[in-house]
Amino acid sequence: MTQKVMVWDVFVRVFHWALVGLIAANLFFTAKGETVHEYVGYSAVALVVLRIVWGFVGSKYARFSDFFPTPKRIKAHLCALVKREKEDYLGHNALGALMIFALIAVILGLGFSGWAQTIDSPYYMEDWPENVHETLVTVLQILVALHVLAVIVMSIITKSDLVGAMFTGRKKVK
Repeated sequence: MTQKVMVWDVFVRVFHWALVGLIAANLFFTAKGETVHEYVGYSAVALVVLRIVWGFVGSKYARFSDFFPTPKRIKAHLCALVKREKEDYLGHNALGALMIFALIAVILGLGFSGWAQTIDSPYYMEDWPENVHETLVTVLQILVALHVLAVIVMSIITKSDLVGAMFTGRKKVK
């Protein structure tokens, strides 16, 4: 018998899709150096900071303690994938957790390196902030592509609608 369990709370879902929108806006619709580009970037950083806080005080599956990617969890997840065994988790799997932390780090790095290019920064007119920022944009694009691919693959492997769950908050459980 299949039932749906509430996994992703409203904050996690709104955060996720708002961040998707902000990242898409800065990658495809704003020009670097524009004021709107800066504000969109700072908004993404603010969202990530809120998500970090929520990772400590939020609902069960939003808490970092529920999915922190320990070496033991990563090994168990990889072994289960290779053996095509069903894993017992509702929230993020270990590789998904690694992706979350990588995305958080890159977005915070983008915010810092973006700010470091502004006139308010003591690093203004230095070359490294722009070089770091451009590198992190590329890393972010790669991570986003891997994230989307992983969601598709894991949806097929687990026979679950992971994208739908990020809209409704509910995941199917057998």
